[in-house]
Amino acid sequence: MTTEQSGKAGGGAEAADAGPGDGTADEATGGEKTEARDQGAADTGDAEDGKDGDAAAGDAAAEKAESGDKGTTGTAGDKPADPWSAFGPAPEPVLGRPRRAVRAVGRFLVHEWTLAAVAALALAAAMTWPTLRYPRHTLPQDYWDPSLQAWQMAWSGHILRTDPAMLWHANTFYPENWSFAFSDTLLGYAPAGLIGVGPEHAVLRYNIMFVLAHALAAFGAYVLARQLGAGRIGGAVAGASFAYAPWLLAQAGHLHILSNGGIPLALAMLARGHGWSLRYGYRPRRRHAGWAFAGWLVAAWQLSLGFGIGLPFAYMLAGTVLVAVVLWFVRRRRVKRPFGRRLFLADVFGGLVFAAVGAALAVPYFKVAELHPNAERTLGDIALYSPPASGFFTAPAESRVWGGLHEGARAVLPWHPEMTLLPGFVLYALAAGGLFFSVWRVRHRIFLLAGVLVTMALAMGTRFFGGRFTYVPLFDYLPGWSGLRTPGRMMLWATLLLGLLAAGAVTAFCMRVRELAAERVPPWPGPWLRLATLLPLALVIVEGLNATPQPVVPRQPAAMRTVDGPMLVLPSSQNLDQPVMLWSTDRFQPMVNGGSGFTPRSQAQIREATVSFPDYASVDYLRQIGVKNVVVLRDELAGTPWEGMLDRPADTPGVTREQVGEAVVFRL
Repeated sequence: MTTEQSGKAGGGAEAADAGPGDGTADEATGGEKTEARDQGAADTGDAEDGKDGDAAAGDAAAEKAESGDKGTTGTAGDKPADPWSAFGPAPEPVLGRPRRAVRAVGRFLVHEWTLAAVAALALAAAMTWPTLRYPRHTLPQDYWDPSLQAWQMAWSGHILRTDPAMLWHANTFYPENWSFAFSDTLLGYAPAGLIGVGPEHAVLRYNIMFVLAHALAAFGAYVLARQLGAGRIGGAVAGASFAYAPWLLAQAGHLHILSNGGIPLALAMLARGHGWSLRYGYRPRRRHAGWAFAGWLVAAWQLSLGFGIGLPFAYMLAGTVLVAVVLWFVRRRRVKRPFGRRLFLADVFGGLVFAAVGAALAVPYFKVAELHPNAERTLGDIALYSPPASGFFTAPAESRVWGGLHEGARAVLPWHPEMTLLPGFVLYALAAGGLFFSVWRVRHRIFLLAGVLVTMALAMGTRFFGGRFTYVPLFDYLPGWSGLRTPGRMMLWATLLLGLLAAGAVTAFCMRVRELAAERVPPWPGPWLRLATLLPLALVIVEGLNATPQPVVPRQPAAMRTVDGPMLVLPSSQNLDQPVMLWSTDRFQPMVNGGSGFTPRSQAQIREATVSFPDYASVDYLRQIGVKNVVVLRDELAGTPWEGMLDRPADTPGVTREQVGEAVVFRL
């Protein structure tokens, strides 16, 4: 028996597990007939979204039943009515509103998606531990980029509450405009930024969103695998491998990369809305315009978190739409109305919302590229971050299982934080098995394998034959692609596709276990046989265990709560300025300091001009650009160009010096 035949034969055993996103499944003996009927309905111009035909059939059946009850009583072949029913008919039970509400709540609590969401949250809290041990005082991996991203969420919430028109003109990088677009913004988390004020709340908010991002990634990939036709355990393997792949541990300080759960969730919703799954194909009766529109909204929200992973997602959706249009054009005579009016309108308006959000978010970035030519990436930058093929088998230092063992392999990588791209050896093995033993059709396995190889080639950047046929054409011709400097993050797509291959293999394995169980007497699997189906999931989870450091965030100087802007905090550098941005979340006073993916020339000039501070030339320069106060952090001066500045006389006219806590404040 071939794998595909065993997948079909096992459909009844997999009835609960193999269902698509709505939690239902085709019967083993009726799945092919249902699919044929659905396809026939599509070919002949099925009624609006498959509902009108079903409603008509239901009405006809009800009418026939009603006429039979009333007009054929006592005829030959009919069952006689109960003679005692006329004396004491039993009334149908009528549930009151409280009982109906309780029943609805109960159904919700035991629904598969509710249980999956709760499990994803619990797993995220455990797999990211100890992030939530001291959530107000520590940040995962380091306190540089996470401080920047904590400030981003705080700024977006603050400005939407006070002056939304100034969203893109942040309080940092003074006197530059459009400074909020100097890096990915996490704008989709702005509602969370509305809650709380100050650095402690910003750190707490970041840690909560850090855990929730992992939970959404696992939940989204689980839902996608289930919608495509995987069983529950197979879906869980896909979710865990996507959210907790070892290579993602090196991205623990990049929340905009970890916030990827909207990608598989949007794809699952779009597939559900179009009645399509990888295992069962196109089923018109399962179409739902609302799910399709919701999928576009989730995709737009994912794009709002940043273009770092959102831009490839946008191009993937655009390519999918283009392929769908071409296929419809080729088959238009056989399939006249493949969508229906409502679904077609949902796609049109949903696609327009997605495109409008993307265009609105792109405007500030194009403005930044125009004002700051030095922000543009070059192929030299891409080459610097392009990983070799060995990176696909090397784990980052944050991996608890492989980190220490791969120390030597990391040492030969030029920039190992972006080049350790191991998705997991267990995932590799499961995906390889899924090429030969799976519930997916052979052509689908080939497509998934091709997707893995293509995305891995893209992840290598210029290391794959110079990128001439892979990354470089995208860099040269696709708008916005030149802003992506780390090609290794394309591994996100390879991980998702590997997870789907693994889900197909695990689902087929679970079906085979049930077939073996049916042959037992009694027909129920023993404990060891049942536990065997959970072994792949357990191994994937174990391989994703982390050893991520949790450094304490530097304490906010008291001067940051009292000094007005425009201000400059010294010493200043890319890394030193990111905690300063976090410290400004009490008052958001304008400040020269700021850290991002590039350094504006104005900021570099200010740093250079103030090395001799507080002499007359530096003070005069700061006055000309509008800076009123300079805060010097005494404990941070050692080893910087500003070391010893507090020993210089501050005899410039109009300058006063004041000790405020551990900082020295110069008022200009």
